[in-house]
Amino acid sequence: MSGDVVEEFPEDARQQTETASPSPSPILMNGKKLSSYKLRRYDSLDIESAKYLGHHRHGSKQAVEWPVILSLAFQSIGIVYGDIGTSPLYVYSSTFSQGIKHNDDVLGVLSLIFYTITLIPLIKYVFIVLRAIDNGDGGTFALYSLLCRYARIGLIPSQQPENQDVSNFQLEPSSNRLLRASRLKSKLEKSQFAKFFLLFATMLGTSMVIGDGVLTPCISVLSAVGGIKRATSSVTEDMIVWISAAILVCLFTVQRFGTDKVGYSFAPIICVWFASVGTIGLYNFVKYDPGVIKAINPVYIVDYFRRNKKEGWISLGGIVLAITGTEALFADVGHFTVRSIQISMCTATYPSLILAYAGQASFLRKHNSLVNDAFYESIPGPLYWPMFVIAILAAIIASQAMISGTFSIIQQSLSLGCFPRVKIVHTSSKYEGQVYIPEINYLLMLACVGVTLGFRTTEKIGNAYGIAVVFVMTLTSGFLVLIMIMIWKWNIFFVIAYILVVGTVELLYLSSVLYKFYRGGYLPLAFAALLMTIMYVWNHVYRRKYYYELDHKMSPEKLREIATDPASLCCLPGLAVFYSELVQGIPPIFKHYVENVPAIHSVVIFVSIKSLPISKVPSEEQFLFRRVEPQELNVFRCVVRYGYTDSGNEHDEPFERLLFQRLREYVMEEHWTMTHQERLNKGKDGDERLVDRLESAENCENGVKKVIDDEANDNCKYKAQEASEREIRVLDRAWRAGVVHLIGENEVVAGKGASLGKRVLIDYAYNFLKKNLRQSDKIFDIPHKRMLKVGMTYEL
Repeated sequence: MSGDVVEEFPEDARQQTETASPSPSPILMNGKKLSSYKLRRYDSLDIESAKYLGHHRHGSKQAVEWPVILSLAFQSIGIVYGDIGTSPLYVYSSTFSQGIKHNDDVLGVLSLIFYTITLIPLIKYVFIVLRAIDNGDGGTFALYSLLCRYARIGLIPSQQPENQDVSNFQLEPSSNRLLRASRLKSKLEKSQFAKFFLLFATMLGTSMVIGDGVLTPCISVLSAVGGIKRATSSVTEDMIVWISAAILVCLFTVQRFGTDKVGYSFAPIICVWFASVGTIGLYNFVKYDPGVIKAINPVYIVDYFRRNKKEGWISLGGIVLAITGTEALFADVGHFTVRSIQISMCTATYPSLILAYAGQASFLRKHNSLVNDAFYESIPGPLYWPMFVIAILAAIIASQAMISGTFSIIQQSLSLGCFPRVKIVHTSSKYEGQVYIPEINYLLMLACVGVTLGFRTTEKIGNAYGIAVVFVMTLTSGFLVLIMIMIWKWNIFFVIAYILVVGTVELLYLSSVLYKFYRGGYLPLAFAALLMTIMYVWNHVYRRKYYYELDHKMSPEKLREIATDPASLCCLPGLAVFYSELVQGIPPIFKHYVENVPAIHSVVIFVSIKSLPISKVPSEEQFLFRRVEPQELNVFRCVVRYGYTDSGNEHDEPFERLLFQRLREYVMEEHWTMTHQERLNKGKDGDERLVDRLESAENCENGVKKVIDDEANDNCKYKAQEASEREIRVLDRAWRAGVVHLIGENEVVAGKGASLGKRVLIDYAYNFLKKNLRQSDKIFDIPHKRMLKVGMTYEL
């Protein structure tokens, strides 16, 4: 399923819905007071597509019980914190790459580590960023989707007023007391540059996280395996590199078992790891130099930079490795819950890391010369081999955080029309958001093995590592500031304080890691550039295709003319489903089909698959139906809406059966509504007519009784039942005759006179991606025996 996020629907339509009833009169329904505004039904299919009302609305997330939260907290230790948890393996050696020149430099670095971990992972991510999740899902696209739902900043005309009725779509209401929120929103909506820039920043952040997912396994495994050099000198660097590559292959092989099983397998190991590094850190702290507790005083940071000047600034590229994997904490939240992440961070990860770094600092205060292998040298002798084994296992697990995060991010970007089609496998029936993507898994494995064999040392990989980490953190802060102002409507002083504190720290780290560009920092940027190119090509051509279909759609009058001319078309028994990405109108592929195959089925449904900028759409709210007039044609349009974590084939029953069941429900509801309105038109007017009509439509199945003329009501029911049964029989006959799925196999080419860049983009880059990736028929498991592909060339 592919689709973009949002579009601007006409402002006058919005104003009409807001001003149609200046003083809506409240009524009672099931004991609840409702206004005619809340009961008003949109009918926007002439704009795009109409609505099929679900009857059982619910929130996006149900309350999670504490046993489940604690279980997820335990799992999250194995999935989320492996990366940041194994940072003590290499932070001090990367920071003091030229050795320790002054003993108090250890205190300065420890102070920097302490405040960096406290400020970025703990305060920023755990207690602020996790508030910006989108119906339980995190990552760069979650932030972008929140902005898209609040402001009309999308680039695809596929938003419907009905989308705002989806229970998950609604944002929490907030006060309108601040004008700056509406002003900023207005500026973003009016600026085409701002819309492109936000989409570009989202793609860039996504690409950087994936680039980080390539480097994390390499540096973690190499660091752990390299510790064996302390025990024996017979192990060469080549052996360490090849052992690391073999471990990485094994790690990616087990991904197919899913986050749930991998998490439960890895969590005990990481728990032992955190307990071990924390205990050893406390032991070293007491044994060597308890005075390092002075590092809590930030004056040591000032003294460190005063002594080392430029070298101190460059060393920030090593200190930032202490917070690698933090973005995975946000990206992986969809696999767990916010509360479970907060519990595991505050009770296990944060205390253990602070003790580990403090213990190493105490050891280094007495042994400056051992900084190049500070972690293993600080381990008490009898514990060396147990810790070596645990370190290797923990390093393997460290890769899991970014791998899981990469799967989640790819799924989101694909569903929002920003990534080519790949296979999404939902690996857990208990927890939403736990997915596995085979193609991405194998590509990540090849990239990790290639980087390990090419760079060979943690120092070289470390130079490349920091850029991706800090870049994504900075982009996240930028999105978060917009959310603070527009959606949360925070006090401006809190926003300014966030920018001055967190923003300044992140920009300082970013400037330091960019200094290492020529030492390997180009690698994550190269990965990001490649992914950005793929995402841009796919999204750009997708948008151009959409606008092409929009400009060449078939008018209802033309369809009526073709369908009612018996000489031009013959009627075939059965139900035909035409698939198109077009939400507005009848796609041009249908006109192309009837011009070449002069036949039409007894029932026709035009289906467009659409992704909303939310994580999940409740199943009863996914289908929007509308009849194409005249009624005797039996032609319907349907928009099937999904969130970016939904899967089109996740239902227990085939998609075509679910589609047909919802069509039958729509027809029954439509006949009841139309019949009841005919009666209302004879004796009602204004808001009463609208309210009663909607009461009947939305509450017929719930048995809501209205005090009206019983005889007229019985007559209304009889007429509605008779009309609906008559049409249901037509639908059932078509269903028994068979379903045919017609998919547009569009060939996209650059138009005549197109520039060289445009021809390369469309004729070569896009078509290469399309030919080598999944086809649309695999998304909904369409049976090949009943599938017909209709070819058509689009000149863009």
